[in-house]
Amino acid sequence: MSSRSSRTDLPETVLVGRVLRPHGLRGEVVIQLLSDVPGRLDPGSSLLVADEEGRPARRPTLPARLEVESSRPHKGGVLVRFAAVVGREGADALRDVHLAVERSSVPPAPAGTYYHYELCGCRCFEGDRELGTVVELAEDGGGLLLIVEREGQRLPVPFVARFLKEVDVDKGEIRLELPPGLVETCAST
Repeated sequence: MSSRSSRTDLPETVLVGRVLRPHGLRGEVVIQLLSDVPGRLDPGSSLLVADEEGRPARRPTLPARLEVESSRPHKGGVLVRFAAVVGREGADALRDVHLAVERSSVPPAPAGTYYHYELCGCRCFEGDRELGTVVELAEDGGGLLLIVEREGQRLPVPFVARFLKEVDVDKGEIRLELPPGLVETCAST
């Protein structure tokens, strides 16, 4: 499995963070980190200004890319100062901005693990029956749920080893072995 898949439905960019708010008067911002790649926000890192889907965003008051000048941990997030951002007013212009990187810069996921963007768009099957396509991932406190949709019906499927027969993100397919009655009980419109 590789993040350089031949699938055509994978995004060109991947979200790695979101600016929450300015911090102080010198242009720093608090960032919610959405990546576990070490060094993602190290000084010198270049990030794309993106929308909530990870697509490059065109904001007239912001550059298309931001370069990290400094970063440090802060209360579950990261304090970052970007080279092109000056003072609190400049930092405030970044509020709620999403940050992304090119998918080509994402390292392959460790064996047996998958990035969320790789699972979205996968078609799910139970035996020969197609259940639908993963349209969303949800954390429910007990783990990850695949939200599978087909013909207006949504089915939450726990993404746990005992239900997974095969996950092939390169082919965009997930083969499942679900408990009897789960599909009929949990599917909703």
